[in-house]
Amino acid sequence: MNVRWIAVLSVLALACGCATVGPKTETQSFGDDLTFLQEHTDVVVLKDASGRGQIVVLPEMQGRVMTSSADGLTGFSFGWVNRDLIASGEILDHMNAYGGEDRFWMGPEGGQFSIFFERGTAFDLEHWHTPACIDTEPWEVTLQSPNSVVLSKQAQLKNYSNRVFDVRVDREVLVIEPRQAARLLGVAPASDVKVVAYESNNKMANVGSDAWVKRTGLLSIWILGMFNPSPTTTVVIPFIEGSQDRLGPIVNDAYFGKVPADRLVIEDGFIFFSGDGQRRSKIGLSPRRAKDMLGSYDATNHVLTLVQYNKPAGARAYVNSMWELQEAPFAGDVVNSYNDGPAEPGAEPMGPFYELETSSPAAALAPGESILHRHRTFHFKGPESQLDPIAYATLGVGIAEIKSALP
Repeated sequence: MNVRWIAVLSVLALACGCATVGPKTETQSFGDDLTFLQEHTDVVVLKDASGRGQIVVLPEMQGRVMTSSADGLTGFSFGWVNRDLIASGEILDHMNAYGGEDRFWMGPEGGQFSIFFERGTAFDLEHWHTPACIDTEPWEVTLQSPNSVVLSKQAQLKNYSNRVFDVRVDREVLVIEPRQAARLLGVAPASDVKVVAYESNNKMANVGSDAWVKRTGLLSIWILGMFNPSPTTTVVIPFIEGSQDRLGPIVNDAYFGKVPADRLVIEDGFIFFSGDGQRRSKIGLSPRRAKDMLGSYDATNHVLTLVQYNKPAGARAYVNSMWELQEAPFAGDVVNSYNDGPAEPGAEPMGPFYELETSSPAAALAPGESILHRHRTFHFKGPESQLDPIAYATLGVGIAEIKSALP
């Protein structure tokens, strides 16, 4: 979730009639969400070989993975779905937060190279608009199989400095078989653990005649996953340890004001952050601190979620999305986590939901060149005793430690 969302979410919540709801329960199944989505838009359902692992991709909503299941139609639905907004059929002015576990965005959002503000306008909600190609316009399905789909979109974008970008995005979404997921993560889940895994391979190309250079601004690929919170959900982000003089601050927690100590704990190479959907807050890690893995554990529903992404060695230039003219426009974060909640006392939350986000480096591309950003999502659901070794092997910390990390 992005900078200055206090005003944004207040307006959107009023516009779409969102109401405060509790965490998703076991009775709200993937099949329920699939039926709802089929009533309102075209859907592509992808499955693993067993048929238990399923995901829903929405071409009319920019090819986002809206939700997934590790146990077929009756399984728990992992993605957050904004039913109120989808059912309304309304198109909101600034951004349409339909939901989704893996949705494609581009940065930067703010600053002199922003693609969300026109030149000379104030960096405020009134002048902030999400580009239609990543908000409301459908994407074309170019290839489809039982376990994968490829979608594409071509668009022209202009940034705050009046630099025009001719862009083509090709986005492949594919289901990862459980055995392959185990190999990718170096784990061996027990038989009682249910698994669904998938990845999006996002290629952004410069299809114009001019090179993209720092002087006039660069773009990046930004993948955001919106998940269902619970009172006991904790985000876990391992980080690279070292002195601040050498690596800089461990975490940026100033997006919406400093995160209270009972919601953000840093210790022994790990960041623990609340994903309860009850207080708006956001954190981010720089490329010097971030590893290529982050995740969360929902102790209410016994769900371990992992996100793995490609982090190019040595990459340091990441776009800055702060809503201001920036001194360091390429000193942005590579991973982020957002926790939803009321935008102000007494207001309704947008979701609630929480997010796990990753970004590509800033793309300095000559004509015809492209950049690829891979974002993988893994859900494991089962007994805590069997999720524990998976958490240790991937995040470096066990379930008991995750559950007790926050006061």
